[in-house]
This record gives sequence, C-alpha cells and structure tokens, in this order.
Amino acid sequence: MTILDQIAAAGTLPDLDAVRVAALGKSGEITALLKSLGGMTPEQRAVDGPKIHARREEVTRAIAARKTELEAAELDARLATERLDLSLPAREMPRGSVHPVSQVMDELTEIFADMGFAVAEGPEIEDDWHNFTALNIPETHPARAMHDTFYVNARTAAGDDYLAGEHERPMVLRTHTSPVQIRTMLGQKPPIRIIAPGRVYRSDSDATHTPMFHQIEGLVIDKGITMGHLKWTLETFLKAFFERDDIVIRLRPSYFPFTEPSAEIDIGWSMEKGRRVVGGSEGWMEVLGSGMVHRTVIEACGLDPAEWQGFAFGTGVDRLAMLKYGMSDLRAFFDGDLRWMKHYGFSALDVPTLSGGVGA
Repeated sequence: MTILDQIAAAGTLPDLDAVRVAALGKSGEITALLKSLGGMTPEQRAVDGPKIHARREEVTRAIAARKTELEAAELDARLATERLDLSLPAREMPRGSVHPVSQVMDELTEIFADMGFAVAEGPEIEDDWHNFTALNIPETHPARAMHDTFYVNARTAAGDDYLAGEHERPMVLRTHTSPVQIRTMLGQKPPIRIIAPGRVYRSDSDATHTPMFHQIEGLVIDKGITMGHLKWTLETFLKAFFERDDIVIRLRPSYFPFTEPSAEIDIGWSMEKGRRVVGGSEGWMEVLGSGMVHRTVIEACGLDPAEWQGFAFGTGVDRLAMLKYGMSDLRAFFDGDLRWMKHYGFSALDVPTLSGGVGA
C-alpha cells in the first residue's frame, strides 16, 4: 500500500498522524530520500531532487486534506450527539455591582431632595472666572497655583457649546463644584436651594487624596437666612446619612474666600469594639466646610446682598463613603479591582429610601 493509500485509509486523526510520522518524521520514508540527496552526484541530484521534493509536497497536501476531512467528520459527530439545554439556569453568573460612590451619591440626593433641594450640574472644564474670580478668590490665592490646579489649553474646551464665548478666559479642570453655584445664581432667580454633586480635580495623590475625586456642595439663597438654618440643615443631613440619632456636630471657625463667616463642621466619634465609628463625642473629626455666602459672591452674581442672604457647604463624597462603610484607602475607589467591588459594591436593588434606610 502506497503512502497516499495509507493516508486515504486513515480513519482517525491519530491514525493519520501515524502515517505522517512514518512518511515525514525524522526516520520517515520521504525524509530518508531527502537525506540521500547529499550523497548524490550533481547530475543525479538534478534528476532525482525535483522528484523527491514533488513527492514530499504531494504527501504533505494529501495529509492536510485528509486531516480537514477527519476534523469536519469529528465535529459533525459531536454536534449530532451533544445537547445544550438553554432552559437550565446558569450555575454561576457574573454579577455587576453599584460602586460605593454612585450609591452614596444616590443617598445624598435622596436626603436633600426630602429637604427641598434640587440637583444642579455644570461643566467639568471651567473658566477662571467661574472657578475662582466670582468666588472671591484673588489672583494671588495659593489655590490658583499650578501645583493645586490643572490648567488646560483654551482650545481644548472651545468646542464645548456650553462654554461658547467663554473659552478666551484661562481654562481649568474645576477644583470644586462651587462654579455650579455661580452658574445657578446667574441663571436662576432666588429663592435657590440646590446641591451640586460631581467630579472635581486637584493635583494631589495619597491614601486620602486622588487627582480626581467626587464632591457635593449645597447652596441656599433666600431672605432672612442665618447660621442657624445652616446648622440645622447639616445636622439633619448627617443624622439621615449615617442613620444614627446620636450624631453630634460642632462648628469650628475657619476661613474660605467665598463665605463669611466660615466654619468647619466636626462630627463626633466613639470607639466600638476597638474601631472608631461615627456617633457619640469621644473625639472629633472634620467632615464639611461651610459658611454664609460672602456678599462679594452674591454681588458678582447680580444680586443685592442687602436683600438676599444664603449659606453654602461642601464635602467629599468619597470621604463620606469611607467613613460610613469602613474603607481605609481612597485610591482603591479607582483601582477597578473586582474583589474590592465585590466586597464593597451594592446591589442594583439597594435603592436608598428614607423609609427603608438610605444605606439599606
């Protein structure tokens, strides 16, 4: 039986491979003929060489063709016998989860909506005037320094319709969501009661700071607004967010260019099972910045500070999530580690409600 007959007679892939080895392997029949070319005279090599190479090519093509036939037959046989029941549930399905930042954003929105606050948004690429000047931040203020603020080429933002006509001013990645307050006061008549959540950018990176983080700010503009309204609002918010009635806060004098007077808001903490938790008053930690809106800011927005007063506050959403859900490193929020997300993520059905609990 010739090699071609053996190839045609091979009924399985292992049988075909045995024929291949016998013909083309190191000790194969055709391999031996190829090795014999070295001992031939030039005249013999010129006559027998092309015949031997042609024989090798013929056998190689025959093996490849037979292999294709056997593989196709094997696949047809497997498809004819295998069955997949699509009605059976999967044993383990990969599940997505809601990021803690998104969950906390929803919790904050639910709490403030219950107090009559609307949600306002603005561009993340801001001009110098909205981000600094209108907020009573002078050109010499350190917050404008390159090591704190990301400045961008004006042409980068020129295509944004929202910023049309403004891009000739110096452009920055907004360092806070306060420009949203300015845009709201310019485009809406008082009374105003809004929160402004969103991403902000600063040149800083460590366990508690990242170049991009999330912030939420609040603004109230009305007649007869006092620090008492501010304290009640923040106390009510913190009790609802941490879902504890023993929340104690204190207002500590501070300085912000856009508020006067200004106050840092400290929240009490206590030790439970060797861990520091929010609630009680064994110690204090700062969680918010706040104050009465500076009259210069009110005037910059075309309002009369003798008629309209207001308060503003701001805090980091990521920091609130760390405090409430026991996370120690802010950088893990943005690593994309599925193990971290599986541990700290929320189900899509964990919708915050004041009746069921915002952290349910």
